[in-house]
Amino acid sequence: MLVINRRRLRDVKIAQLKEGKIAYAESAELIRLIKRSIERENLHVYYDETNTGCWFTPIPTTKSS
Repeated sequence: MLVINRRRLRDVKIAQLKEGKIAYAESAELIRLIKRSIERENLHVYYDETNTGCWFTPIPTTKSS
């Protein structure tokens, strides 16, 4: 049986978001962990929740000069 560390998966997904890439999660527990980390790190992310999972899309921040 393969054991998957959800916190490690969360860290990978958060790293993707910080790089400006879209992340996807299927399990409710992983979605909860990702949302909690997004709030803690104050990332700007759009959530698209479906029946099968959740897409996390980073919202680009604009810097005014």
